[in-house]
Amino acid sequence: MTEVTRILQLIEQGAQSADDLLPVVYDELRRMAAVRISHESPGQTLDATSLVHEAYLRLAGGQSFESRRHFFCAAAEAMRRILIDRARARNAAKRGGHLARVDIDLNQLDQSAVDEFDRLEILDQILKRFEKLDPEKAELVKLRYFAGLKIREAAEVLGISTATADRHWSYARAWLQSQLNSEG
Repeated sequence: MTEVTRILQLIEQGAQSADDLLPVVYDELRRMAAVRISHESPGQTLDATSLVHEAYLRLAGGQSFESRRHFFCAAAEAMRRILIDRARARNAAKRGGHLARVDIDLNQLDQSAVDEFDRLEILDQILKRFEKLDPEKAELVKLRYFAGLKIREAAEVLGISTATADRHWSYARAWLQSQLNSEG
């Protein structure tokens, strides 16, 4: 049993505070966030430390976690939601969020017109569809893309072999790419 799992069990039993978990997982969460933030466009107002703190606040809000895997999957999901929410908010302001909405067919737009935030929203929509189709592979995508874990690390968190994670990753990338190609 890992230290994280032990603390999670003690928190569940009420024998330990959720505040005791942060020092144990902070470095790993910070590394995950730093990898993800490094893929964001320059000029980002959110840094890795802020992303970790915001994600941890969401996680510490009364949720219970069964294991290290459950905790880190939830952390990846929290980071994903934070980044998606920020992209949507920036898009709303940038696109005149206070104005009336007019739907535009993305297929009619020049690819260069679809900026990073638009691609992030499109990816989120596609990932939600993939999650319904294959939840385990979708978790792998979240851990790899939003948490920045390597294949070996994601396999460990998911409790699968590295070979299985490689196969799932290849399939997920191909499926997501085909969906992205059909979207834009």
